[in-house]
Amino acid sequence: MTTDRPRAHPPETTEGWYALHQVFAWDGPALGAMLKAPGIDVLDSAERLLTELAAPSSGGWTAVVPLIGSSADVMLVHFRPTLDDIGEAQRLVNAAMPFNIARKAYTFLSVTEAGLYHASAQLAAAAETRGGAVGDEAYRAAMDERVAQERDSAHVKRRLFPQQPPDMPYVCFYPMSKRRNAGQNWYALSLEERSRLMSAHGATGRGYAGKVVQVITGAIGFDVWEWGVTLFAGDPLMFKKLVTDMRFDEVSAEYAEFGEFFVGKTATPGEWLRSVR
Repeated sequence: MTTDRPRAHPPETTEGWYALHQVFAWDGPALGAMLKAPGIDVLDSAERLLTELAAPSSGGWTAVVPLIGSSADVMLVHFRPTLDDIGEAQRLVNAAMPFNIARKAYTFLSVTEAGLYHASAQLAAAAETRGGAVGDEAYRAAMDERVAQERDSAHVKRRLFPQQPPDMPYVCFYPMSKRRNAGQNWYALSLEERSRLMSAHGATGRGYAGKVVQVITGAIGFDVWEWGVTLFAGDPLMFKKLVTDMRFDEVSAEYAEFGEFFVGKTATPGEWLRSVR
């Protein structure tokens, strides 16, 4: 069966740090027995490890987020330059007490991403005008130049290599995907239409500048969900307001699916572990 519908080209993306969200739930009796056992001080050892992970020599950072309103207890958020660095952080945490007796309630692997919808749509239209095609030599050269320009911009650097906001201790994380239903298939839309929708969506997010820091990570090929959204705010009510506004955007109302939400407040390793005692 053939169709005259033009191919829906993917947008160009540029990536930065890898990210891993680890969510743990304690087995209360097992944790209590471990803390009372003679020998190594479990919590001192865990504090040393988490302090080292917070500012690794390889770059990136780790945040400790005790969860509020969740069946799990704590979320660790790791950002690292390479996937191998993420794997090492995961290995160290999983092998350390008391994490080695905790239930791994959820994990999410992804990479920081900036989607270049507007540039992709522009260059696709230019290729069609000159009688070329998306992906040909001229398109690729122009796109490589645009990607380099974007990566040099301060805005994109903040998206690809995010820093933990010191004055925004509240965190909200959730995964999401775009629908592929009959009549609601994001991936069948033209690049121009997706660019239009994402432009309007981005305008909603920019309305919360200074109130919420948004870190978008891509997970296609890494997880069942396609993106992760990690929000930081000084006022947790901003999560409700921002997500509500975004759900009324056309792109979310028509095409977005959301996973579980995890909300908490960052703490230093010592602060959090003292509460575990």
